[in-house]
Amino acid sequence: MDRLAEEWAAHRPAVFGAAYRITGSVADAEDVVQDTWLRAASRGSLDDVRDLRAWLVTVAARRAYDVLGSARARRVDYVGPWLPEPLLTGPDAAEPVLVDDTVGTAMMLVLEELSPPERVAFVLHQAFEVPYERIAEVLGRSAAACRQLASRARRKVAAAEPPKAPRAERDRVLAAFRAAYESGDAAGLLAVLDPDATYTTDGGGKVFAARRVMRGADLVAAVLVRVAAQYGLSLVPAEVNGEPGMLVLKDGAPFGVDTVEIANGRVVAYRRMVNPDKLAGLPRRLVG
Repeated sequence: MDRLAEEWAAHRPAVFGAAYRITGSVADAEDVVQDTWLRAASRGSLDDVRDLRAWLVTVAARRAYDVLGSARARRVDYVGPWLPEPLLTGPDAAEPVLVDDTVGTAMMLVLEELSPPERVAFVLHQAFEVPYERIAEVLGRSAAACRQLASRARRKVAAAEPPKAPRAERDRVLAAFRAAYESGDAAGLLAVLDPDATYTTDGGGKVFAARRVMRGADLVAAVLVRVAAQYGLSLVPAEVNGEPGMLVLKDGAPFGVDTVEIANGRVVAYRRMVNPDKLAGLPRRLVG
């Protein structure tokens, strides 16, 4: 128990990171973390565990795998587009978060297209370097079968993952976007939106939001400008899922979280999370 108490703080970001990548939900990941802690504490002694980090991550993955199945069933009746719950990282993070290329919003959407076993195998092997023998324990399959699952998942991810613009380019485009947005400059937004740009809002049926993905720079710019003026919205830079994003303020109060995809100096995909259930995990100082 003493060993666990001493090392838990160091391993918790990895435990949470595995659960979040598998479930796409901050709330579910936090529940998995709590379950993992209780499972570890109930053993009394972990002296026989040679690699505590790997053991904790696989325990979390097994629980997250179960959670993912029930979560997908609930999404059948989800109102409007579904987006992963945003995760604040960097200086705004509520707690240390293990960040890499597998936690970005675009990647989380790609992971959503994998089967649950593929997702677990990919996350554990790609992000946490868990051996296939341990992944087999999580999925109840042979190590060879898990190797095939991970390989198939990598091919799917490679085919679907959008290219990532350099950080400097993303910062520059977002600064121009934010300036145009807050001045109500539709022409300025058109200058930084790709002609085929998409705009996705996730309200989950809890608040007013478009129930379909909008496409085309003219439509996206017009809607963004109209909604900003109608509701008094402004944007504040923030790091979201390890990438440049923005907090949305309504009359100065927190209202949502925006993430973007940028390619060739333009915004190709704009996503806004306004479902209050998915904003509850943000630090209280940012949400009320």
